[in-house]
This record gives sequence, C-alpha cells and structure tokens, in this order.
Amino acid sequence: MDASVKRAATRKRPSKTQDNLIYAAVWLACFAPLVWLAWRGVSGDLGANPIEALIRQIGVWGLRLLLVGLAITPAARILKKPRLIRFRRTIGLFAFSYICLHLLTYIGVDLFFDWGQLWKDILKRPFITLGMAGFVLLVPLAVTSTNGWVLRLGRATWQRLHWLIYLIVPLGVVHYYLLVKADHRPPLVYAAILAVLLGWRAWDAWTRRVRS
Repeated sequence: MDASVKRAATRKRPSKTQDNLIYAAVWLACFAPLVWLAWRGVSGDLGANPIEALIRQIGVWGLRLLLVGLAITPAARILKKPRLIRFRRTIGLFAFSYICLHLLTYIGVDLFFDWGQLWKDILKRPFITLGMAGFVLLVPLAVTSTNGWVLRLGRATWQRLHWLIYLIVPLGVVHYYLLVKADHRPPLVYAAILAVLLGWRAWDAWTRRVRS
C-alpha cells in the first residue's frame, strides 16, 4: 500500500460495530454459494449428473472468489476505499476452501479415493493436470496468509511468493475452459475479466515506475 492510500485510510475509520457488520456480510456472501449448492443438491436441482454438477459448481465459485480477490486492489484504488484491502485475505482463504472442497469432492465422491485413478487422470487429462498444478501453487499462499508468516518471511519475500496468484488464476481459467465440452462462454467471460485485471496491474506497475 503506497503512502497516499495509507493517508486516506487514516482519515475516516468505521466504528468497531461497522467493522464487525462488514466482516459478517463478507463471510455470509462467501459462504452463501455453498449453502445454495447444498440446497440444490438436497432438492434434486443439480441436473442429470448431480455429482459432476456439484464438483464443477464448487470449483467455479472458487475461481470466482479468486477473481474477486484480484479485483480488490483495483477497486480500492479506483473507488478510493483503501480499507477494502483488508477483505482480500478473507476472500482468498474462502477461495482456497472452495477449491479444496472441489478437489475433495472429486477425489472422494467421484473417484471413491482411488488414488491410482487420480494419478492417471493427472497424467492423461490436461485440464486435471493444470487444475492440480494451480492447487499445489495455491497451498503455500494459503499457509502463509497470516501476519505471522509476513514477519517470518519478510514483506518483500512474502510479496514475491504471493505473486504466484498471477499464475494460479490463469491456470484456473484454462482448467475450466478445457473442462467444458460445449458452451465455452462462461470460461471465456472469466478469461476476459482476468485479462482486464492483469492489464490494470501492468498499467499500474508501469505508471508507478514512471513516477519514481
């Protein structure tokens, strides 16, 4: 966070009650899709292949939350709301949780913990290869998301590690694109959103370098 953002953050801070209400709203918003999917599963509203639909939808929500996490910094700068940054960690951990659940549902419900079949899928099915690569890269980001790890690693090293997100999210988008057999419009929409966010990051980095 640059000096101007820090100064803006100190001008007006919401009360503790407002903070708690906003955090509660963020938690509810992140948790709601899982409740909705569970309700659809119980009510038989997941189509002819509910297991496949459940696995896919959990993964899609993980990808959506990753994109929301990437969008927080641009939103904070454009809207001049620097305190939005504090929700990035929560949303990122929810994204990781959804992706873990996506993987566990695939392994446990679809494959019945057939580890040999999982290994074959990783080697022979490119969309699973890319999805697993993204998951493996995401694990250290989730583990080191606490303030304690920032202190242990040093902020510069911690930031460099978390630049992996710019590889992880594209892997997730390609994973989704290759998974879809018919209608590629949803993954292409996410690819367009990702391109805009990465373009903004590149432009922001270039303008900061020019100013310095």
